[in-house]
Amino acid sequence: MAGHGDASGGGPGVAGQVLDTPLTRLVGVRHPVVQTGMGWVAGPRLVSAVANAGGLGVLGSATMTLDELAAAIKEVRSRTGAPFGVNLRADASDAADRIDLLIRNGVKVASFALAPRRELIARLKDAGVVVIPSVGARRHAEKVAAWGADAVLVQGGEGGGHTGAVATTLLLPQVVDAVDIPVIAAGGFFDGRGLAAALAYGAAGVAMGTRFLLTSDSSVPDAVKQTYLSMSETVVTRQVDGMPHRVLRTGLVDGLERSGRVTGMIRAVRNAARFKKISRMSWAAMIRDGLAMKHGKELTWSQVLMAANTPMLLKAAMVDGRPDLGVLASGQVVALIDDLPSCEELIGGIVAQAAGVIRGLGANLTG
Repeated sequence: MAGHGDASGGGPGVAGQVLDTPLTRLVGVRHPVVQTGMGWVAGPRLVSAVANAGGLGVLGSATMTLDELAAAIKEVRSRTGAPFGVNLRADASDAADRIDLLIRNGVKVASFALAPRRELIARLKDAGVVVIPSVGARRHAEKVAAWGADAVLVQGGEGGGHTGAVATTLLLPQVVDAVDIPVIAAGGFFDGRGLAAALAYGAAGVAMGTRFLLTSDSSVPDAVKQTYLSMSETVVTRQVDGMPHRVLRTGLVDGLERSGRVTGMIRAVRNAARFKKISRMSWAAMIRDGLAMKHGKELTWSQVLMAANTPMLLKAAMVDGRPDLGVLASGQVVALIDDLPSCEELIGGIVAQAAGVIRGLGANLTG
């Protein structure tokens, strides 16, 4: 049995309104709050705002070309001197080139939605880059920890986007007890009470997607943000890309749920062609990525092809401002969010509230 995910010499400490944890010490940020690398959402503006507020901002590079990623890193550097990260697809055909780019530019953190290969972890660590894969099961956390990952991000079923069925409150303690590296909790977090609860479970911090999407620093169109604020129901659908995907329940999603296999395949082919044009990838590169996705996973070719729906349906809403034509990835916490603070206000408020909760618990125990 491992020791509460702490490999850095001690658990969280409270000093004033600063929470010192293994995560803050590992990546060099002031606060144990992470902004997830959301495609089309986590660009330089949001990432630098999070970094300047003391959290860990993470660029979402899956929807960027290599040149666009290089430009995004340069722009973040021009906006902040604080540490930040880049989220990568370990199965992308140009993953090695992207890793070279991170190393050349001295990016502090590389995060992964899927577990990277052992040799990729070693290459990044040798260059001093902190490696943080996302996991949805205890066994996955154990695997990447054994391969040398520096920390893991654990997302429970409450989270938005691709998600599992196990609630954070059940998954988090399993992983904390299984590994000796810092564990970051995701799925269902939006305020300081959640951060205090995660720390009580033994996590080293929390990660949030929907909450950061709904800030004044997010580049998502205002009309789309208002759609989020006006809705409270999410649904997990397989009709976006063949895998469980938590999104807002909209008329478009209901229509996707009712669509047949043939209609879904036609839509996927069209979106694959559109994504090819935007990403400037060749068909050969897209096929290689599809093979990489399929390798080691129980995915049909229909599901691999349907994956082209994800970037295009997300882009329609998050970039083009057409929620009626796209899908809105969202965690269940959307029902509890009713404002659009700046990242500075959000992170400061979360840390202050968490510190107050922790101090209050201590007073109750001693009093």
